[in-house]
Amino acid sequence: MQFLRTLFWVVIAVFLAILATRNWHDVTLNLWGDMQADIKLPVLLLIIFLLGLLPPFLILRARLWRVRRRLDSLERQQAPVVEPAPAEPSITA
Repeated sequence: MQFLRTLFWVVIAVFLAILATRNWHDVTLNLWGDMQADIKLPVLLLIIFLLGLLPPFLILRARLWRVRRRLDSLERQQAPVVEPAPAEPSITA
């Protein structure tokens, strides 16, 4: 099963590498005013993908943080309060 998973990711990586090399063209972005930026198409697509991935990632991390806080709070409430036993006086001879 591990082999198939590795094979799948290798095929995807090779496909993306071929796609990137075939589309290695300059793209001109019109920024504000008269400013323009030239950027390679695969780099632009990677930047856009990462920008689109950021909000769901942050939402997921916030939800996990909130759930962990709730779980810790519930565990503290459920934990029995154990009082330490009084120390016995030691007799030395």
